[in-house]
Amino acid sequence: MLVRLLYASRATDTSSDAIEAILTQSRRHNPECGVTGILCYGGGIFLQAIEGGRMAVSELFGHIQRDPRHKDLVLLHYEEISERRFGGWTMGQVNMSKINASILLKYAEKPELDPYSVSGRVSLALLEELMATACIMGRA
Repeated sequence: MLVRLLYASRATDTSSDAIEAILTQSRRHNPECGVTGILCYGGGIFLQAIEGGRMAVSELFGHIQRDPRHKDLVLLHYEEISERRFGGWTMGQVNMSKINASILLKYAEKPELDPYSVSGRVSLALLEELMATACIMGRA
């Protein structure tokens, strides 16, 4: 049974080294568990979709909840899926510097990443549009 989970959190350390460490750890660990996904980071906020087997995704989300690098963690969306949308990535990263402000304004009141102020479905639609407009880097 495949599932997709979408969450938001705030970074406790916003340095580029700290963000890169999270991506590196995800890219190393996720293939072993059959987990794929995408991470969007901007303004100190993470928006992440993870996909895989129900147990693997649940265990990973539990780990993220206990990770001191995250705070204000909120589950935005969870669903059973028939196929992955982010299957090409062990953990893709959205390049926030390449995002046109109009894409963000399409889904929110202000041109900034703020999944706390929109629904989970809106956040998922934003991630899908970012993927379609090639604002994502780091497939492996």
